[in-house]
Amino acid sequence: MDIGFVPPARGVLTDCVRLAATAPSLHNSQPWLFRVEPPVIEVFADPARRLPVVDPDGREHLISVGAAVLTLRLAVRHAGYSVREQLCSPVLPGNTDPVLAARVTAGRPRGPDPATEALAAAIPRRHTNRWPFARVAVPADAIEKLRGAAAQEGATLTVAGPVARDAILGLARAADRWLRDRPHYAAEIARWTGRDVRHDGVPEWAAGPWDALEVMPVRDFAGLPRERLPFEPHPTVLVLATGGDTPLDWLRAGQALQRVLLTATLLGLATTPISQPVEVPAIREKLSRRPAQMILRVGYGRTAGRSPRRALNELLLPAEP
Repeated sequence: MDIGFVPPARGVLTDCVRLAATAPSLHNSQPWLFRVEPPVIEVFADPARRLPVVDPDGREHLISVGAAVLTLRLAVRHAGYSVREQLCSPVLPGNTDPVLAARVTAGRPRGPDPATEALAAAIPRRHTNRWPFARVAVPADAIEKLRGAAAQEGATLTVAGPVARDAILGLARAADRWLRDRPHYAAEIARWTGRDVRHDGVPEWAAGPWDALEVMPVRDFAGLPRERLPFEPHPTVLVLATGGDTPLDWLRAGQALQRVLLTATLLGLATTPISQPVEVPAIREKLSRRPAQMILRVGYGRTAGRSPRRALNELLLPAEP
């Protein structure tokens, strides 16, 4: 027992949860729950928020939860504590109860390092940008920083060259068509999009326009009316991959994804996930030698605004008896 250690107050850790809940998720489904028992915060995957049509195995669900875990780690360090993480091996399909995915433990007081401070400051500013980007190349040194961010969480980030980029975008368009033809796909999309005021999902204003050049595979968010604008004809496309393809790898991929996205925010880069090709198994296998977990488009774009978030009281589980 560490006799001299006084754990952080529940309010401090609850504020960390509030930041963790700003993490990115598939269709802004926010599929996480938390239990705060100082000095430990348990992170759960919420099966009620899984998208079974596009994500039958729960892979993207756990990537989303992993992104929340990384954000939580940064928040605890930003609050002035050392942090220890324990990932679990959650199994989602068919499970109806919250599934423990990770434990994040706040340790002794420890001031955050400058890199952590910078990433923590980027948390409230990170958002998905579904609008056209400037026709400007992303500098090589910025790409190297993004690759370093992925490597820090055990993942690889590969820049697609011109031929590979065009092939990936072609596969993404084919995957998008395949998904639209799937039974219940339209109903699943409709559940998470629309004009109604809500605190999750993709609101109409965040859906973005259609690509007038028909290069970018734009997700059809439940038939929302959208203008047509020309996107950049030669986007910068990155492939995030991991060494394995287990639930633990998916959680780690989510942490790598969030570190990449926050690093991009610090660099003034806009980001868009292109998830359709990793949602079709036959196409996903063609994307990378290692298991591809996410495709990202990066560039310079206008600020698009942050999607809504659920109230904190909806995310907290009661303490165990």
